[in-house]
Amino acid sequence: MSTPRILAWVAAAIAVAALLYAPMVLRSYGVYLLALWAVTTIAALGLNLTLGYAGQISLAQGAFVGLGAYFTALTTNAGLPYPLAFLGAGALTFAVGWCLGYPALRVQHHFLAFVTLAFTTLVFLLLRNEQWLTNGIYGINDIRRPTILGVATGRNVSFYYFALVMLALFTFVQWWILRSPWGRAFVALRENPLRAASLGVDVRRYTLMAFAIGSSFGGFAGALYAPLVQFIEPNSFQLTYSLKLLLMVLVGGAGHFMGPFFGAMIDLLLPEWLRFTQGYYLLIYAAMVVVLMIFCPKGIVGGFVILRDRLFKPAPVRRPDQPAGGTAAKPSA
Repeated sequence: MSTPRILAWVAAAIAVAALLYAPMVLRSYGVYLLALWAVTTIAALGLNLTLGYAGQISLAQGAFVGLGAYFTALTTNAGLPYPLAFLGAGALTFAVGWCLGYPALRVQHHFLAFVTLAFTTLVFLLLRNEQWLTNGIYGINDIRRPTILGVATGRNVSFYYFALVMLALFTFVQWWILRSPWGRAFVALRENPLRAASLGVDVRRYTLMAFAIGSSFGGFAGALYAPLVQFIEPNSFQLTYSLKLLLMVLVGGAGHFMGPFFGAMIDLLLPEWLRFTQGYYLLIYAAMVVVLMIFCPKGIVGGFVILRDRLFKPAPVRRPDQPAGGTAAKPSA
C-alpha cells in the first residue's frame, strides 16, 4: 500500500474516532451542530454526485431537502411510522428528481441552472402558499424525534449518533455507486457526453439517474433534518439554502469524494468558531472563503491532491541510454 493511501486511512480513522468521542466533551449545542453537519453532508453528497461527478448543474438541492422534510413532518404527525416516512421521502424526491432531469437532456450549463432555479422557486411558493397542506408561513412545529430499534433519539446525543450512522450508510452507498459502472458512466457524461454516447453509454438514462439519485440524497437528508430541528418553515428552503449546499461542494472540492465533508464543515462550523469576533464573524468568514477559492480553486480536497502529487509523485524512470539531463543519447554514426 502506498504512503498517501496509508496516510489517508490513518486520517480517516482519527476523524471517525474524534466524531465518536466528540459528545463526551461538547455541550448540547455543539452536539446539535455536529448532528446538523452530518445531515447537511448527506445532502451535499447528493449534489456532489449530480454536479461533481455527472457534471449537471443544479440549484435545486435545497428544494429537495425541503420536500423530504415536509413529507416526513406531515406523515409522521399523521401517524405514519418514521422508517416508512424516511423511505417515502427518498422515493418522492427520487421520482421528482427523475422528472427534473428531463430538461438536462436538452439544455446544459447556465441554462440548466435557470431551470433548477425555477424549480426551487416553485417549491418555495408551494410550501408558503398551500396553507391547507403545509401550514404556510407558520410552518410545522413539534416534530417528534423517532425511536429507532427501541432507542429514543429525543436527546441531542442520541440523535447525533443516529445521524452519524446514517451518514456512514450514505457514504458507503455513494462509494459503491462511484465504483460501479454507474459511477464510470457519470464521469464519462461530465467529461464528454458525445464521446460517452459513442462508447455506448446511454446518455439519457444516466443523466436522469444522476439527478434522481442526487435528489434522493437531499430527500433523505430532509427526513433527518425535520426531526433534528423539530420546526420547519418555507424560508428555510429558499434559494439561499441551495446556494449554501452548492458552496459546500465547491469549497470542499467538486468531484472529490471527501469534498462535501470538508465543505459542510467550513460552511456550518467555521462561522460558529468565529463568533468570538462578535459582529465581524460573517465578514471574516466570507473573506476566508474568498481567499480559499483564490488559492485552491479546486477546493480543499483538490488542494490536498495537488500537494500529495508534489510530495509523493515518483521520479521518472531513466533508461540506461538516457543521460541525467533527460535527453536520449544520440546513436553514433
